[in-house]
Amino acid sequence: MKFKPLVTAYCFCLFILFLNFTASPNCANAELRAGAAIIDVTPLQFPVLVNGGMLSNSASKANTPLNARAIVLDDGRERLGIMVVDSCMISREFLDEAKQLTAQRTSIQPDRMLISTTHTHTAPASLAVLGTDAETTYLPFLREKIAEAFATAEKNLAPAKIGWGVCDAASFTAIRRWIRRPDRVGKDPFGNLTVRANMHAGANWDDVTGESGPEDPTLSFIAFQSLQGHPIAILANFSMHYFSGESELSADYFGRFSDGLQEQLQSRATKPAPPFVGIMSHGCSGDIWRRDYTVAAKDRKPDPTIQEYANSLVELVVKAYDSIVFHEDADLAMEEARFKLKYRVPNQQRLEWAQNILAEMGDRAPANQTEVYAREQIFLDALQSTIVVVQALRIGDVAIATTPCETYALTGLKIKLQSPLKNTMVIELANGGDGYIPPPEQHRLGGYNTWEARSAGLEIAAEPRITEAALGLLEKISARRRETYRQSLGTSVKQLLAQAPIAYWRLDEFSAPVARDASGHQNHGHYESGVAFFLEGPHSEYFCTKDETNRAAHFAGGRLRAQLSDVSNEYSVSLWFWNGMPDNARPITGWLISRGDNHALDAWGEHLGIGGTENAPGRLLFQQNTKQSTETVHGHTHLQRWTWNHILLVRSEQSVMVFLNKQTTPEISIGLPQDSNFPSDQWFFGGRCDNQDNFAGRLDEIAVFDRVLSNRERK
Repeated sequence: MKFKPLVTAYCFCLFILFLNFTASPNCANAELRAGAAIIDVTPLQFPVLVNGGMLSNSASKANTPLNARAIVLDDGRERLGIMVVDSCMISREFLDEAKQLTAQRTSIQPDRMLISTTHTHTAPASLAVLGTDAETTYLPFLREKIAEAFATAEKNLAPAKIGWGVCDAASFTAIRRWIRRPDRVGKDPFGNLTVRANMHAGANWDDVTGESGPEDPTLSFIAFQSLQGHPIAILANFSMHYFSGESELSADYFGRFSDGLQEQLQSRATKPAPPFVGIMSHGCSGDIWRRDYTVAAKDRKPDPTIQEYANSLVELVVKAYDSIVFHEDADLAMEEARFKLKYRVPNQQRLEWAQNILAEMGDRAPANQTEVYAREQIFLDALQSTIVVVQALRIGDVAIATTPCETYALTGLKIKLQSPLKNTMVIELANGGDGYIPPPEQHRLGGYNTWEARSAGLEIAAEPRITEAALGLLEKISARRRETYRQSLGTSVKQLLAQAPIAYWRLDEFSAPVARDASGHQNHGHYESGVAFFLEGPHSEYFCTKDETNRAAHFAGGRLRAQLSDVSNEYSVSLWFWNGMPDNARPITGWLISRGDNHALDAWGEHLGIGGTENAPGRLLFQQNTKQSTETVHGHTHLQRWTWNHILLVRSEQSVMVFLNKQTTPEISIGLPQDSNFPSDQWFFGGRCDNQDNFAGRLDEIAVFDRVLSNRERK
């Protein structure tokens, strides 16, 4: 009895917390004001150092102005500042100084400022990275201009309303990081064969098996108008790295987009109102560029000019702008988190290697890739760790999350698809320039965006930690729980589930290690290292609803493992596959399905794969290995590389039949001897049980049945 008052109070507190957490953002009686400004940050003295490349470079003039574009918002309780600067990357330490200076000249507190960069590779080096030192003579000038831009925007504060717009810009962005064939692995700067994926590897189809991740085709924007409907500012966000191709200082396509948007909408503003400000912020673009390597070079349209590219994006936004709905009442909220992340520092052997190279270099700048990465080891060893900043802010029911790094498109999708607010954009390289943060599984694939340096040196867990921080802050500013991402159930999914599989893996995960069993039997699979996630899968119109993209996993050395104890010698397996390997590359192109003990001697078990130079190139191959014999049977249909195909393997006590692409006649049919029993409960997809000749490509929608499917069920 004496604990009852305490329990009652505890339950009451939980009830209040629940109400607070599940409440919608309170937009009532919040009069929004917005102000915007553009300040020129083009250097006054030349030449200047320019980063963005492996080696040091300089510029002697500016082809286009560089600007700091700012928006200041106020709802009577909160005052926030958002800025995008035409720069490649800016350090957290410098931006903290600029925020302190701004706070002295405005009413905006340092933790209520979001400052990001466009990531143009043709701007003064505000941050030392790789072979380029910082342009220290430029930094005081830039610091002053950042404060000036915020102060000017604050002076322009006026009653405003907000709208949210979205454009499909899929034709303007694509994955630039592709996975190399297992027999075409390259060397890293340290002399090790680790480069299984790299930027622009897709330019040579003979070298690669497919893209290493998804793209984000959405161009989203937040628009601010006066109460009379005159445009004040637009903050756009798009995942496309940079256009490239200019030799002197330039704001790249970001600046041209912003200028073009200003030309289109300025005429709608009332004079002498402050000029309309267009802004393009950098979405999660670490593995993104504009050229689509899935299209053969001979079939691609000629590349647009940088101005044509920017103009096309402006047209998309202006068209969407005219149809969005604006809201006058929008309250503000903003939170930030600061935490320490470790660098992947060199071991003693690598450190000595680097010291020897630097001793030979003397005082000169690095002249090649090896020297660049040798010097980077010295820096990482001295730094050991750093502090990163992650932010989330809300304007009514619109949210912005930030990362301080070059972030993959997958990370942006993780945040947006799980955000508690539907209208969410993610701005990268905000409040710091801490290099690439590949998702953990991408480190296994290598490439220069994983090589230890200040440009990519954060701990392997940096991406999930930053993603989790962003989602946690979004929950805090919205007072809502994050969404749980699950693919929708299209007609084909419902049909499969109606057939009662004992396990059904949709392979729609963001990350390893668990492949969730959608059948309800809790037979979850386990991804091994060497798998990439969230690639486009087959037939989105059948497996998902509305306009959702079906998702698949790309296997690049790893397998999907599962333990199915309730499956006997009679079973069926349905799956979709997309082969990335040419059929003349190795003896077996790759194994798709395998049942047998892990690392079994002589691969005892039953296996289905694709033949190579050894037997039946490009055709399905079924193999049964016993202690007494090995029997191999192949199909007759040549499988086209990089196309989705469906297989249904039906195994009874007496036979194995494999059906390809819903055909009624089996592609493979083989009788089994009476003693062909395999009691193993271990299953592998994307590789054989002995881990040899693993599949290189995508798998999706894997369903296992503990029975022989009937003729009707096979359709």
